[in-house]
This record gives sequence, structure tokens and C-alpha cells, in this order.
Amino acid sequence: MVTMTDQPLSRVTVRQQRKPRRRVSVIGVIGELFITAGVVLLLFVAWQLWIGDMIYGAERNQQGQELSQQWAQEEPSSDDDAGAADGEGGDAEPPTVAPPGEGERFGVMYVPRWGDDYAMPMAGGTTRPITLDPIGIGHYNDTEMPGEVGNFALAGHRTTFGKPFAEIATLHAGDAIVVETKAGWYTYRFRTLEYVRPDETDVLLDVPQSPEVPANERYITLTACSPKYSLAERIVAYGVFDSFQPRSEGEPESLTEGTG
Repeated sequence: MVTMTDQPLSRVTVRQQRKPRRRVSVIGVIGELFITAGVVLLLFVAWQLWIGDMIYGAERNQQGQELSQQWAQEEPSSDDDAGAADGEGGDAEPPTVAPPGEGERFGVMYVPRWGDDYAMPMAGGTTRPITLDPIGIGHYNDTEMPGEVGNFALAGHRTTFGKPFAEIATLHAGDAIVVETKAGWYTYRFRTLEYVRPDETDVLLDVPQSPEVPANERYITLTACSPKYSLAERIVAYGVFDSFQPRSEGEPESLTEGTG
């Protein structure tokens, strides 16, 4: 005997049990596209501001260490020997460095307060596509070079492309800012911070902010955007020359001194 439950479902019954298909509207499609675009944008921002910067920063520091190792392995030239001899003794004239071309690497910066793995390459010029983005720290053209009387002025990003000057506001008076070149190490001492408008170029003068004063000291000036993620102002860190140590005497103590 066949019961009602044993009977196959009719086509009418099947059609009745099927759920009606949801119509896809143009507005719904556009909304989903906006959501997808938002997710992609957030991922890009995360890459640009955090993940990418970590990778870029590690790459830049590795490049700086490799440049330092390359100099250590090279035979010093007669000019390097003469410069090193002139620079010995702390109070003697430190050797000069030839001005670099755009994007030409000439030095490595170390700042103990920013970590013992900080070793940022330095190159000529301050344009983004040639120096700041692909290399790290840029040297302002027409300012002095390491160890020269006057103002050795530099620029660097604070939030992108490895952000070499991300911690510029954390410097304490007396902190070492060490610049390594093929000849040796130039140690500067941080003195003070200043915030200026982007058009205040007097910070690049031989004596910063003092157009009428002739230079009789050796200064270093670091510039970056301020506040972070903004171009509204510039944060400027000033330092003064402390000493030069030739490569023949090994690394200076300022590279590993405490920062307590």
C-alpha cells in the first residue's frame, strides 16, 4: 500500500518550495564595489604606513651596513691617508668630503638613540624620486659637507619610505649623531629642536637662522615634515661638531655610547 508520503513530489510542489531568486540591483552592485575598493585602500594604507615602512627601513639599514663594510675592506687612498692624519687628535682639522652628485651615496648616519641597527645611507640632493624615496637621507645642495665649517644640512622622510627621521623628536641634548664616510667617522652632538614653516630656508644658512653671522663652527641640521603625516610645518634638529675619528683608528665610542 502506497501512502501519501511515498508519492513523488509533483512539479507544482517543487516550484512552490523553491525560494524566489533575489534580484541584483545596480545600487547593490555599486555598494559592493565601494566596499571592495575600501578594503583594498585600507590594505594599501597599512602597507604604505606600517608594513612597507618596516621593510623599506630594514632594507635601507642593510644597505648602510653594506656600504660601511665596503669601505672597511677597501685600501685607503693617499688622499684618505692625508685626511686621516690631519683629522687625528680631535682638535685638528677633519678631512673634507667631495660634494656628491644627485643620488650619489657618500655617507652613512648612525644615531645610537634610534637603535643599534640604525645605519641609514646618505646621498646627494633632496629630490624624492632620486634620493629621499629610494636611498634615505638627502644632502641639501650648496650646504657644507661633513666636518666643514658651516652648516651640513640634511633632509629625510618621517613617515614613509623607511622613515629615516621618524624619531627626530626623541633626541636629547648631547645625543650623538655620527656620520661615516670613506675617511672615517664625524661625531656631532644634538643641541635643540625647532619648528618652522616650509618656506623658512634660513635654517640652511651657514649659521642657521643667522644670515648676518659668519660661520666659525661646524653645524649639522636635520629637517623633516611636521606633524607626522602632514606637510604643514618642518621639524628641525640642530647639532654641533664634536670630533672626527679616522678609519685607521677603528670605530669611535660615540657609536655605542649609552643613551640613558
